[in-house]
Amino acid sequence: MTLFIDVDHAATLYSRLGIGRAIREMAEYIQADYQRWDAFEKSPRTANHSATGVIELMPADDGRQYAFKYVNGHPGNPARQLLTVMAFGVLADVDSGYPLLLSELTLTTAVRTAATSALVAQSLARPESRCMALIGNGAQSEFQAIAFHEMLGIKQLRIFDIDAAASRKLKHNLQAWPDLEVIVAHSVREAVKGADIVTTVTADKAYATILTPDLIEPGMHLNAVGGDCPGKTELHAEILRRARVIVEFEPQTRIEGDIQQLPKDFPVTEYFRIAQGLEPGRQGAEQITVFDSVGFALEDFSSLRYLHDLAREHAIGEPIHLVPTPSDIKDLYQLIAPSPEASVAPAASVPRQIAAG
Repeated sequence: MTLFIDVDHAATLYSRLGIGRAIREMAEYIQADYQRWDAFEKSPRTANHSATGVIELMPADDGRQYAFKYVNGHPGNPARQLLTVMAFGVLADVDSGYPLLLSELTLTTAVRTAATSALVAQSLARPESRCMALIGNGAQSEFQAIAFHEMLGIKQLRIFDIDAAASRKLKHNLQAWPDLEVIVAHSVREAVKGADIVTTVTADKAYATILTPDLIEPGMHLNAVGGDCPGKTELHAEILRRARVIVEFEPQTRIEGDIQQLPKDFPVTEYFRIAQGLEPGRQGAEQITVFDSVGFALEDFSSLRYLHDLAREHAIGEPIHLVPTPSDIKDLYQLIAPSPEASVAPAASVPRQIAAG
């Protein structure tokens, strides 16, 4: 049997733990997997683009377990009362190929993205960082805010979105963290001025320049989350040229990240080198650092591994009969073969619609 975790199961798990603890624990799983980087078979995700968005498959395995995520990105969906991003995934046993877990990954992706952002920032942001600007206040913003509050000690959050209702929503939802001061800014410039960390998590599929060079101050760490597919950016190219840029998996980020604006030989550092201690994180107080985050399949592997462990520990989830279990494994037909008592009268002919539409 395969363990099935739906949205309600996942919400119960995260509520039971508390979202702050879940983010911290997720980050531990992600860090552990980055530290064994060479154990993984890795590839850029497969993306099918359309005029309205993208659908992607993200696989990874470590020789023992295999995981994949199905995820979309459709910026116009909110106008239809649909999520911009939703996902589900599978964790499987490599030896048999059998699925261990089938799970929602919409909530879980928000948790893992925030956990990854804060994890990388622990190495790149100045240790005394206490103020963060958060540009883009949509569905992922609460998770980013909580992650940086819990894992880096951010005390003041300056938020901005071109949709004022999104900022009001974010401020309202963060009232449960009374020691986090939330200030609604009236512009990107107002939000960013004097901030230690700037997180951008915008949705539009466009070559955007959410941040321009004149907004960037020495020592800032930029957590660029929203530029995550071809033709979608958030940072002016000159910011990248002035900064030390950290990426997850260089072959994928070259295609999808903000560095798609730059020549293929522009130097970047893959995060695993910092996680393994092969390179330092921040190299000086005045250094500008950028995490050009596009989301990588290893992080989804980690999140499914964490969710599987968590669900079994808390006895949450539902076993489902996803894979056939015939008494004779060479006789799959037995599952649909008519019994001797079944009527052999021909069924009434029912017209079927074959053509699409």
